[in-house]
Amino acid sequence: MSDKQKTIKKAVSISGKGLHTGQECTLTFKPAEVDFGYKFQRIDIEGKPIIRAIVENVVDTSRGTTIAEKGNKVSTIEHALSAVYGLGIDNILIEIDGEEVPIIDGSAYQFAKILVDAGIIEQNKDKDYFEITSNISYVNEEEGVEFLAVQDKDYSLNVLLDYKSTVLTNQYASINSMSEYYESISKSRTFVFLHELEMLVKNGLIKGGDINNAIVLVDKDVKKETLDELSTFFKQPKLDIVPDKGILNNLELEYPNEPARHKLLDLIGDLALIGVPLKGRVFARKPGHYNNTEFAKKIKGIIKKERSGNSAPKVDINAEPIIDINQIKKILPHRPPFLLVDKVLKMDEKVIIALKNVTMNEPFFVGHFPQEPVMPGVLIIEAMAQAGGILVLNTVEDPDNYSTYFMKIDNAKFKRKVVPGDTLVFKLEIIGEIRRGIAVMKAQAFVGEHLVSEAELMAQISKTK
Repeated sequence: MSDKQKTIKKAVSISGKGLHTGQECTLTFKPAEVDFGYKFQRIDIEGKPIIRAIVENVVDTSRGTTIAEKGNKVSTIEHALSAVYGLGIDNILIEIDGEEVPIIDGSAYQFAKILVDAGIIEQNKDKDYFEITSNISYVNEEEGVEFLAVQDKDYSLNVLLDYKSTVLTNQYASINSMSEYYESISKSRTFVFLHELEMLVKNGLIKGGDINNAIVLVDKDVKKETLDELSTFFKQPKLDIVPDKGILNNLELEYPNEPARHKLLDLIGDLALIGVPLKGRVFARKPGHYNNTEFAKKIKGIIKKERSGNSAPKVDINAEPIIDINQIKKILPHRPPFLLVDKVLKMDEKVIIALKNVTMNEPFFVGHFPQEPVMPGVLIIEAMAQAGGILVLNTVEDPDNYSTYFMKIDNAKFKRKVVPGDTLVFKLEIIGEIRRGIAVMKAQAFVGEHLVSEAELMAQISKTK
């Protein structure tokens, strides 16, 4: 059963100060049509420009995630996007009358709550999932950061923190399904170390900061004068450090591992910028906005490549073939040395995946660049045509009584040389309908992940008996 896209039933708003700008602003979530995605709209600017919430628009990650488009920007978007994605919403317009999303209590809970109160409704189109089928990794060695995405039936995340701090040692958090988000993740507040807070205050970088919208961790000795200065800045009568906890002002944690859960919350928000719902399990060590969005860019690049049709098919070349060489010889009239398909790995009514192992024993290597053996491009085209012949013969009830003859080759391109030891994987897809026995196919040949040749082939099915 397919999952449907979702939006909200009615518009809802929330107001507050931006953490860094200190500006009061109102955020309004509005329903949107299918395939709309996530978009912000700056209604305080002439023309009310739209800023798409996509990873390509990320311009700054130093103090939160900031996106910009055509010179218009919105900052600290991660908590709002985390709530939207965590609740399974696919399409939403987020109006804002200022530059920065309000910090509220430092979590995503208030955003999530008003979205739930607005009502989340299904739309009349299926979700467009990207399913991770092979491992995707990202490493920042300098910062000791590691990300890995692997295949999974749902979308799940695991986060490990390692701050080498006396009050924040290794922490771990996970979510196995977005159905757990509202209760288990959304209430997790942002956190900061006191020495970082001092620097931010002195540099005027948290004008909208409040002692209640962040967990302040204290892992170093603090002078009374420093606490007095912070009390004045935050307009608090007195600030204390909770003994044995290293937390400022007797703040009660929502969860024992709240910092790790908040990093997971941020990661969900930043990966929402990929722009499509995911299926897979993500492992992240020491995540942060910069590395989150770099990982998101890597995944987005893979999605673009796969959906462009120029990515190698995901097959096990060592798997048992659905059509072996002896069966191929019964389908095609070709024989060695001109039979150039070894086996068929997959096939349906429109697509075939076939394979040829290129060895030094190929007779054409005797005369084609004998000092540096290279498979002739015309034979790569011929091999693709033979695979296409198997595909189109699969569309008739009695293939033994038919042959395929190629009528036309268009847009043939050769991108990399093929040499002994390569395994050619062919993907051919029938374009449109077969009319009067004529089929047009998009043909591609890959070695590993690399596209080595492509062409459009036209073939005619003719009865032989």
